[in-house]
Amino acid sequence: MRLAEFFRLSSKANGTFPHEDPRAAEKLISLCHALLSERGEVSGRYLASEILGAYQSLDASTAAAFFNRVAAEFSPRPEEIGRAAEAYRKDSTPENLARLQRVVESPRQELFRRLNMAPGATRILVEMRARLLKDLEKNPGWSPIASDLAHLLTSWFNRGFLVLRRIDWQTPASVLEKLIEYEAVHQIQGWRDLRRRLEADRRCYGFFHPALPDEPIIFIEVALTRGMSAKVQPLLDPDSPLVDPESADCAMFYSITNCQKGLRGVPFGSFLIKQVAEEVGKEFPRIKTFATVSPVPDFRQWLRESQQAEKDGALSEKVSGLIAKLDEPDWVQDKQTYAEVERELVPLGAYYLLRVKQGKEPRDPVARFHLRNGARLERINWFGDTSVIGMQRSVGLMANYVYRLAEVERNHELYTKEYKVNASREVEALAKRSSSLGLAAR
Repeated sequence: MRLAEFFRLSSKANGTFPHEDPRAAEKLISLCHALLSERGEVSGRYLASEILGAYQSLDASTAAAFFNRVAAEFSPRPEEIGRAAEAYRKDSTPENLARLQRVVESPRQELFRRLNMAPGATRILVEMRARLLKDLEKNPGWSPIASDLAHLLTSWFNRGFLVLRRIDWQTPASVLEKLIEYEAVHQIQGWRDLRRRLEADRRCYGFFHPALPDEPIIFIEVALTRGMSAKVQPLLDPDSPLVDPESADCAMFYSITNCQKGLRGVPFGSFLIKQVAEEVGKEFPRIKTFATVSPVPDFRQWLRESQQAEKDGALSEKVSGLIAKLDEPDWVQDKQTYAEVERELVPLGAYYLLRVKQGKEPRDPVARFHLRNGARLERINWFGDTSVIGMQRSVGLMANYVYRLAEVERNHELYTKEYKVNASREVEALAKRSSSLGLAAR
């Protein structure tokens, strides 16, 4: 009897719906143990399908009970690890090492490998990790499950399995609809907006995986321009004039979106940027500059936090006055205030990106991403994003990061080994102007 049918008959008998069966989590755990003890490939594949089908029917509370049991019952056993470690310490033979490696690995990883035998399992396991991450703060005990899935998904979604595909107006509508749904940086305002983003002077590329053939894993949008763009709104304007792509000398990466929440932390964004730069460079040899026009998402929040620290001497009176100006509803319309804010805020933006840290890395998540990938912080742009979100998050500030293909590897090495931020002299000079204001590099 299929597990889903069993749930249906059991629920019919007691008057509840399948996902409300209080025994569902216990049944699933028993079947997971059975799957780990199963040796036949055909029967294992069938059992994996049954487990995943039943898992998808669970409501939130039953899923939580299931995850709690998975965390408790499929973890490595400390006593076995201790014995194996002691044996290897006394006699470091290959056999003792292999035993130690075997007992250290979480049984959950083998469970997920076997579940992945079922048709469509990879998609379900990606969604499972997204479900775990969503409630991880309230359920820290689920962290080992999410980590085990991340370990496996990093292998299953490594660069060797990903296929780069250009997305254009001829791409199937099912994929184009997903671009509209997933776009996380600059929302796509319907089909007309999307069509402009796929015109001749635009490029969109995505990574796809054989297990999710019609589902972009991550995609990047590119504008072919004359000169490096300082503002994003002209690139997003559906009525903007087309540029002859053969006359372009710059490729602007203006949006990169990770489509699968369950793959958060799996590193393939850097591969995408580098490969797209190579593809565009082959198609248009005139293009020598590959740059981003990037948001500075936490800048205004950092200003607020610095204002709270004023009593500790962390913020000068001058900067405190600047924040007061930003709280005035019509400061943009006042020419004098507008000029004063620009004069003071742009150096603060450079300071924030270069000096304010999270551990040894920049606090700004976008800066961490591009610097880690080998880019150089080239320019701070005043009023680069005048959208509501852009003004709320960064008072409109944006940054240009430049990817010089000949320097990417060197910059990446310097950043990952020494956390050295590669920035232009212009940005360094701007940051120095704010260093004298008494700001704390927190």
